[in-house]
Amino acid sequence: MIDELKLSRLAEVQRKLSMKVVEGGLRPEGVRTVGAVDVSYRGDTARAAFVLCSFPDCDLLKKKVVETEVLAPYVSTFFFLRETRPLLLVLRGEQFDVLLVEGHGRAHPRGYGLASHIGLLLGRPTIGIAKRPLRGSPAGSYKLVGKAYVSVGHLVDLESAVGIVEAVLERGYPKPLRLADRLSKGRW
Repeated sequence: MIDELKLSRLAEVQRKLSMKVVEGGLRPEGVRTVGAVDVSYRGDTARAAFVLCSFPDCDLLKKKVVETEVLAPYVSTFFFLRETRPLLLVLRGEQFDVLLVEGHGRAHPRGYGLASHIGLLLGRPTIGIAKRPLRGSPAGSYKLVGKAYVSVGHLVDLESAVGIVEAVLERGYPKPLRLADRLSKGRW
């Protein structure tokens, strides 16, 4: 487990990094491909999945899985510690116009969730998708679209993020993320 002092320092790092997140730049009409990532766990193994879909038709173009050792415990609001490494491994060499990340972006108590972290590290547009909001998230930092809480990750504004997610909804949840979730759990 990570001690409170380290978590306090990490929280401050998150606050500082949140200042580097760019909201804007990507428009749905410029998007041709949507990637999605998710991670599942079994014991000490993380299974990260990436899918690439056409936009807006959402035809599957590519799928990829990487398994790796889990190096960090789950700690609420510090999800990026656990998921960054598996996600970067599965995303290595991949191209996409925008990436849907199973995790929050700006809709985070410190304005910097996993989707923002991955977007900032890659310098690519990301959208945070979550099944429920986090307590303490800033007002107006997310919008419920179907069953998904959508937030800015990096290099996209909330309105465009919502438009992209609405275009790929299937049974109330973004189809690319549904596919990535199934793939990460080995149910393909």
